[in-house]
Amino acid sequence: MREGLEQVRRDWERLGADDPLWAVLMMPGTRNGGWGVDDFLRTGRLEVEAALRHLRRLTRAPLIGRALDFGSGAGRTTQALAEHAGTVVGVDAAESMLELARRLDTTEGRCQFVHNTRDDLSMFESASFDLVYSSLVLQHLPPESARIFLGELARVLRPGGALVVQVATTPTRSVKGVLFKYAPLPLLRFGQRRLLGYPAPMRMHGMTTSEVTTIMSAHDVEILDRVADPSYGGHWTYHRYYAVRR
Repeated sequence: MREGLEQVRRDWERLGADDPLWAVLMMPGTRNGGWGVDDFLRTGRLEVEAALRHLRRLTRAPLIGRALDFGSGAGRTTQALAEHAGTVVGVDAAESMLELARRLDTTEGRCQFVHNTRDDLSMFESASFDLVYSSLVLQHLPPESARIFLGELARVLRPGGALVVQVATTPTRSVKGVLFKYAPLPLLRFGQRRLLGYPAPMRMHGMTTSEVTTIMSAHDVEILDRVADPSYGGHWTYHRYYAVRR
C-alpha cells in the first residue's frame, strides 16, 4: 500500500509541475494552460456554495470555525471554503500543487496549505474540524488507501460537525469506462502516457455505497444523503455524500 501511495504522489507531483489546473479539473479546452485562474477558482465557489446549500437543507449546518479540504490541489475548493469558515486547512500529497495554491491564495491567511506524505492524517487530532470536505480525490488513490483516508476524514470530524465528500462510484459503459473497469493498471498507465500524452497517468477506482456506509458508521458518522453528481462528466459516475457526526 505504501508503494502505491508513493507512486500516486510522484504522479501528482509531475501533474502539478506540468499543467496543474487542468489536472485538477479536466474540462474541455483547458489543457495546456487553457484554464484562466479566475474561471478555475469560480468553479470551486459554485461547487462549495451548492454543497453547503444542500447541507443546510438536510440539517442545521455547524458554525464552521475550522474546515479541512482533503486533497486540496491548487486550492480551488480551499479558497471557496474560506468564504464560509474562519480558517481552512488544505492538505495534499503533491508539494508542486501546494506551491501553486499558496501563490493563488487571496484569503489573507485564512487558508493554510499542508504537505502530507503519510498514509493517514495522523498530523491532525481527532475531532478537530467543524467541516470536512473532499472532491475529486479519493478515486485517484489505491482502493485500500482510499478507505483508510475516508475513515480518517470521519475521525477528525468533531461531534456535531459535517462531512461532504465526493467519490467515484462505477465506470460508465463507454469505451474508456470499460477499460478502467477491466484493463490492468500498467496498461492504463501506458495508454494515458503514450496515447493521450498525459504528463503522468491518473488512476481511477470506485467506492461502493456499502463501503462508504460501513466506514462512516464505524466513526459514528451518519450519512444524511447521497446525491448523484454529473458535473464532472467523463467516464465514471460520481456521488456526493452528506453526513454528520453525532
